[in-house]
Amino acid sequence: MRNLFIGLTLSAAALLAAGSAAALEVPPRKPGLWEMTMVFEGRNVPPHVSHHCVDAETDKLMSSFGNAATRDMCPKMDTQKVGDTYVVDSVCKMGPSTNTTHAVITGDFNSGYSVKLTSATTGGPNLPGARPDGKTEMTMEARFTGACKPDQKPGDIIMSNGIKMNIRDIQKVQTLVPGTAPKQ
Repeated sequence: MRNLFIGLTLSAAALLAAGSAAALEVPPRKPGLWEMTMVFEGRNVPPHVSHHCVDAETDKLMSSFGNAATRDMCPKMDTQKVGDTYVVDSVCKMGPSTNTTHAVITGDFNSGYSVKLTSATTGGPNLPGARPDGKTEMTMEARFTGACKPDQKPGDIIMSNGIKMNIRDIQKVQTLVPGTAPKQ
């Protein structure tokens, strides 16, 4: 379950980077501490809260992580801006599974934004706690809370279970997984 939350947190962050994979980019987040709460509808998974300490550099690193993770496995990644809203549609192949996702991002990247995501997975095994029909509905609320805490450095992500990781460390691990390292 812990790995599921880590993956979901990174996936949500990568979703924000999805605009970079397409022709349109989602704006960078304001530097500082962001609280992100993910709530899943119809799943036996409690809300997940994480705290992201970002600066301009680590926000870009998060984007490159998202781009690298989706570049080879997502033949469709379209981002459109409709007024102040970003709409991301993707189709990704992950092993034997195909995931089709529609996300709507509203708000601003200085004080708070919301991501409403619906996805359907076909083929492959069901994730623990997932609905049997392979559908997922998730809402992520992100709010800027101010400066990062004294024990945090830019790139730190602190999960609700206390696990702390840094985007730079995650990128080091990427080099071990073929096809996921960012291209220079």
